[in-house]
Amino acid sequence: MDGTGGTGPRESLQNHDPKASGKTFLVHNRSGTHLSELVLESAMRRPEKYTPVPVRETGVDIINIKGIEDIGYAQQDSILLNALVPEENTHCRQGLYFQDGQRRVDYVLTYHIKKQSSSRRHSSRLTDNAFTRSLRRGRVPPPKGDPEVGAQEHSLHYHEDDKRFCRDEFESSLMEMGLELEKDEHTKTPGVGFVKIHAPWHVLCREAEFMKLKMPTKKVYEVKQGSNLVEKINTFITKLTEPLHPNVEENRIQNVKHLSYPFSREKQHLFDLSDRDSFFDSKTRSSIVFEVLKRTKCTKSKHSMGITSLLANGVYMAAYPLHDGDTDGENAEPNDRKLLYEEWASYSVFYKYQPVGLIRKYFGEKIGLYFAWLGVYTQMLIPASLVGVIVFLYGCATVDDDIPSMEICDKRNNITMCPLCDRACSYWKLITACGTARASHLFDNPATVFFSIFMALWAAMFMEHWKRRQMRLNYIWDLTGFEDEEEALKDHPRAEYEFRVMQKALKKEHKAQKPEKVKLTCKDRLPAYMTNLVMMLFMIGVTFAIVFGVIVYRISTTSALYMSSNPTTRSNVRLTVKTTAAIINLVVILILDEVYGAVARWLTILEVPKTDKSFEERLIFKTFILKFVNAFTPIIYIAFFRGRLVGRPGSYLYVFESYRMEECAHGGCLMELCIQLSITMLGKQLIQNNLFEIGIPKLKKLIRYIKSKRRAFQEEEQDKKLQRYETDHFLEPFAGLTPEYMEMIIQFGFVTLFVASFPLAPLFALLNNIIEIRLDAKKFVVELRRPIAARAKDIGIWYNILRGISKVAVIINAFVISFTSDFIPRLVYQYMYSPDGSMHGFVNHTLSYFNVSDFQEGKDPLEPTDLEYKVEICRYKDYREPPWSPTPYEISKEFWTVLAVKLAFVIVFQNVVMLMSDVVDWIIPDIPKDISVQIHKEKILMVELFMKEEQGKMQTLESKDSCNNHSPVPRPRSFPNSHTND
Repeated sequence: MDGTGGTGPRESLQNHDPKASGKTFLVHNRSGTHLSELVLESAMRRPEKYTPVPVRETGVDIINIKGIEDIGYAQQDSILLNALVPEENTHCRQGLYFQDGQRRVDYVLTYHIKKQSSSRRHSSRLTDNAFTRSLRRGRVPPPKGDPEVGAQEHSLHYHEDDKRFCRDEFESSLMEMGLELEKDEHTKTPGVGFVKIHAPWHVLCREAEFMKLKMPTKKVYEVKQGSNLVEKINTFITKLTEPLHPNVEENRIQNVKHLSYPFSREKQHLFDLSDRDSFFDSKTRSSIVFEVLKRTKCTKSKHSMGITSLLANGVYMAAYPLHDGDTDGENAEPNDRKLLYEEWASYSVFYKYQPVGLIRKYFGEKIGLYFAWLGVYTQMLIPASLVGVIVFLYGCATVDDDIPSMEICDKRNNITMCPLCDRACSYWKLITACGTARASHLFDNPATVFFSIFMALWAAMFMEHWKRRQMRLNYIWDLTGFEDEEEALKDHPRAEYEFRVMQKALKKEHKAQKPEKVKLTCKDRLPAYMTNLVMMLFMIGVTFAIVFGVIVYRISTTSALYMSSNPTTRSNVRLTVKTTAAIINLVVILILDEVYGAVARWLTILEVPKTDKSFEERLIFKTFILKFVNAFTPIIYIAFFRGRLVGRPGSYLYVFESYRMEECAHGGCLMELCIQLSITMLGKQLIQNNLFEIGIPKLKKLIRYIKSKRRAFQEEEQDKKLQRYETDHFLEPFAGLTPEYMEMIIQFGFVTLFVASFPLAPLFALLNNIIEIRLDAKKFVVELRRPIAARAKDIGIWYNILRGISKVAVIINAFVISFTSDFIPRLVYQYMYSPDGSMHGFVNHTLSYFNVSDFQEGKDPLEPTDLEYKVEICRYKDYREPPWSPTPYEISKEFWTVLAVKLAFVIVFQNVVMLMSDVVDWIIPDIPKDISVQIHKEKILMVELFMKEEQGKMQTLESKDSCNNHSPVPRPRSFPNSHTND
């Protein structure tokens, strides 16, 4: 801004004093020439022409004039500087800084290099590398007018020379954008080269202004927690829960808060810039560099590629920011990562709250919101677990008082039941179902209805509580008014989209069409959309087919076990078949989950979404649909279809004309639903969510290390300590939050959708989440590369999915209570058919009669005398007319009565519970009152701050004018004349 604004980069570098340093740099330009000259060590830095506050004397808005160049769209000749490697004993502060030990490494790019001879000296290798690079820069690029050559140059399979050429061009462009680069191809990780990137101060300021990052100003104000009473209560609660808070500064209640404002180079005086090194933390610095990497293009041939395209095409192997340091060991200096490891990622602090502020500071708002949401969800599971345990204990306490189960277990009731399968099965006594009936009461009692209503209201309370917590975090993290910024930052095209657009542009140019702006239309994506539809239906069909296969397994295995000569086997047929079928379902669900995740990603890639946000939303939708259907189809079958498509004795329904459709036990299908639900939920949590999350990252890390060690040229090289950027290279890349959210959303489905049949589901979810939080924390801190710090003000599409599940849960629980449990039939009997208004006689009322002489030919039992007496009449569970009535085996009027009451209950239950949920939603405001007051106060303070600034400017101008007026200047002649006239 001081006259160097128009100086080109080459001129500014040549103005440095060559005698001030003994370091040699190789300077290259695109023409292929290269010079060897002595420059300052700070020649790696771009001239800080953006740092000073713009002056106003000229009356010209310099920011607007330089705006186009500042954001990197003005192309200049690129300059690539490569410093000689300094002395070998320089550790560069464990790899977190450049070789000078001053400039921090904000980002790292890695690429594959061919194995070089170790006998060559360091300096000679660098010279040769620079010389060959200059030769490559002098190559004539492919003709721009030939689309075939262009497409060939930009195919997914690049030769090594092409990759080097792209890297050189891209790195030159990064230099033009103001970033400082340092290469290291002679690390202890053979076959991998590293490009270390540092963002100097002027680049950070420029990009922070472009990204509209809110930064704390010097202005502070007092934060009030509410009224005096509320403040006292909050203080008391804070002291009471002091042992539960992690030992980090971010979790302390702050009485004052800095007023935040989007960073502006014109208003740098508003911000506390006394310590520039800490003004932008490592998370912010890496996110700024990533924005530059996304915008910077490699314009080789016709195809403009950003960093995502270069990664997809193998030009670079990986791109990642560095962790702050080690978590343990001798060299583990105090840093945020170590603090997170001690206060968050350790199982010894499982009882403490999460340091959400520190998580956000280190990983960014998006990951911070995920763990904040997971913490709120886990906290809300505590009351749900307590109520669920109480409901379960109520069932245990009242099992001996349950009249229907007492009647089933009464030996005096000599009720003979019809065979459970054709030929192999014989008649059986109802008393043998005593254990199942008593167990069913644990989950099928009046308390479960209350628990269903409670869980529906719990889901509404959870959603409202999270909205309030989210608004509070938005205020604390300065995310209010983030929508506009989000719109501005989500328009970066994905690599695949750019490649497809390039292909389409080449085809149009080949057909000699007029040049126009090319984009992918619905017509271009139509084949992908059709493929998506067909594949989604096919995958859902595969799930149904597997469920049907398990049904056939249960039917055939039941018949086979009843043919066994072992009485113990025959007596435990139902338990054996239920358990093994549930385990088979679990294994299939685990396998298909992995398959469906891969299929959903493949289908989303086929659609070629333009932006990462669109890609993520489409992937989430497909993955959720497939995994939800996969997890809940077997459960839905048991809850609503099993035992209702059976028929009756003498007229059963068959599969493949030989296997009779299975029916529920006499205690109802609720017990079988509970077994299926518990095995699936616990199995997914223990195996998929925990074992896979621990084992797979460690296995991948071990494989990468073994592969690297095989390529090592000396064992002593491997024994040396790796630098930070090398250590992070061996960590697992961050694959996004979709898998983390997905497992919790499926768990939320288990907790809410069928909670009427499994009141202990919240307890198991709570125990899992206590482990899950620390497991995820350890994975993020230790096992994964540091993710890009992405900004977000909410959890996105996941909130809508949660809201949808909570609404569907009300309907499903209403149907479970009505059609799966015996709650409604018992009520109908007690108030309409019972002689004395009690439950005595209920079992006999629900059993119909069948004359054994009416069996179909070849379907009657092979051994009808197993009960040591001849059976003429057997009983089965249904509401049908007896064989001696005028309409034998027809559906009775009791059936229609019970069905009408069931449907009425569903309608009433659904509407009442949803109305109560809406009332809860209406009563609890989305924004806490104290937060709304503080937001309003911030706006007022911001206006006052700028009013004072304008007043200060006006006073400065007036003082200048007054100084000019009092200067010794002769009076104009008009004054005396006018005085005389007066």
